[in-house]
Amino acid sequence: MKLLPKILLAGVMTMAALVLSVRAATARVGQPAPDFTLTGLDGQRHALADFKGKTVVLEWVNPDCPFVKKHYDSQNMQHTQRAAAAAGVVWLLINSAAAGKEGDYAPAAAAKWLKETGAAATAYLRDPDGAVGHLYDARTTPHLFIVNPAGVLVYAGGIDNIRSTKIDDIAKATNYVKAALADLAAGRPVATATSQPYGCSVKY
Repeated sequence: MKLLPKILLAGVMTMAALVLSVRAATARVGQPAPDFTLTGLDGQRHALADFKGKTVVLEWVNPDCPFVKKHYDSQNMQHTQRAAAAAGVVWLLINSAAAGKEGDYAPAAAAKWLKETGAAATAYLRDPDGAVGHLYDARTTPHLFIVNPAGVLVYAGGIDNIRSTKIDDIAKATNYVKAALADLAAGRPVATATSQPYGCSVKY
């Protein structure tokens, strides 16, 4: 019977170590961005490490989310993507919806959505087990992250500062992603490195 408390204590310590390990692996602004590998719609594997030396934007997406539709129906997201691409920025769309959940698009459906919206992303990556979403603590769609050429996470948050589904609000909003990319291009520290993401919850 004396062994039972020791076994329980060992179990608690193991669980605590696992929690600390997961927390340590979670992406943090100012720290190296955790590497990951996901499969694109073309069947090719894409790793964050493949783009070392370039600025990379990670955008969590759910095509069925009203907040995502706001930014795509208005072309706001596509304009931001095209401006980034013109500056040599890599833009990765990541869908962490679990199988059968809202926004879980099969590759063919995702490709159709990309074509219909005119999205200008470098790749659309599926994360059905949510591993990468949890690694980055992606909470909403959209939720955006920016990794600088040195591989450091320099921005995490929303696309802008007006939490609504109204297209009319876009013109009044501050686009944090554009601002952060402009800071990086000018060699300045990102002025607003974090913001509150808003949108639909990621459907893990």
